[in-house]
Amino acid sequence: MNNKILRAAASGMLALLLAPATFAGNFSVTPVRIFMVPRDRAAAITVVNESDEALVMQADVYTWKQKPDGEDDLQPSEDLFLSPPIIKLAPRARQVVRLAVLKPIASTEQQTYRLIVREVPEANAPDKAVQVQVALAFSLPVFITPPEAKRTLACAVERTGANAARANCENAGRAYAQPREFALVSSAGTKIASRESGGYLLGGSKSANELKGANGALAGGSAKLVVSLDDGSSQSYDVTVAE
Repeated sequence: MNNKILRAAASGMLALLLAPATFAGNFSVTPVRIFMVPRDRAAAITVVNESDEALVMQADVYTWKQKPDGEDDLQPSEDLFLSPPIIKLAPRARQVVRLAVLKPIASTEQQTYRLIVREVPEANAPDKAVQVQVALAFSLPVFITPPEAKRTLACAVERTGANAARANCENAGRAYAQPREFALVSSAGTKIASRESGGYLLGGSKSANELKGANGALAGGSAKLVVSLDDGSSQSYDVTVAE
């Protein structure tokens, strides 16, 4: 990127930061993750307006895939729909909406979607003194999982520096994995490097996760990589850290 582009981007960001802004009203959505099985026809979602202003929200559904390197790929989908798709809430009100399956999905693999609920600030009369409006949005993962779909997670470690290593993981299964922590443990049982992570790894995807040494230089030799997962379980791998 050349200097002119950098200066233009910086100027635009500065203008945005200095402009008067109104932050949209607060709202919450529960559950924050939606789990379904193929026989389910709908799931209930509660939306709560936690502000003193009326809110209007719009929901859209996207198929959620990941490229082989783990980058998310979202595409508009009509497999599911939220009823109603436009949600109007009075101050401090709540509403239960339904995420419905348009047609049964026959697959032995987990189907993954993103339900994105956005506030529509244009629906309310704008304040003439306000130049920028900041709207809120939630992106909720949706999983439709056949009983036979399981994750298959494999990880290895490579050194990337004197005090750093990388955990390379691949999910070859048919359901997602979500590592919450990577911990590199020495043969003596001491945690020598770690990294917290909340990222999803969908079936068929890979991820690279940088680990930082706990104290000084990262010692080489035999170790275990312990991967703690979102369901409370963990998986351990025997690894060797290069000298």
